[in-house]
Amino acid sequence: MLFVCYPKCKTCQKARAWLDENGAAYTFRDIKLNNPSETELRRWHAISGLPLKRFFNTSGLQYKALALKDKLPAMNEDEQFALLAGDGMLVKRPILVGDGFVLVGFKQEEWEAKLR
Repeated sequence: MLFVCYPKCKTCQKARAWLDENGAAYTFRDIKLNNPSETELRRWHAISGLPLKRFFNTSGLQYKALALKDKLPAMNEDEQFALLAGDGMLVKRPILVGDGFVLVGFKQEEWEAKLR
């Protein structure tokens, strides 16, 4: 599995601790140092079945500074993917990519269901 996170994020730290406690094998990736590409984001979005808006870190400083709450509804998917691929801090995290699934954000019940 691929675990994409921002190491200073408390939710990411909690998710990583949960993975470790449950003996999950994963590859760690710092989203700030190695932002997901547009191709990866498109693939993950398709696998996840989630609305694209769920891939945005809506509580982040960058999201608020760019006033994306007001701008996103007018943007097409190509523009949104380009924006996400351009700045890892705009991407909701953590992301867990496994065989046939993508989880965005840490909800322990969801993660347990996929990993057990």
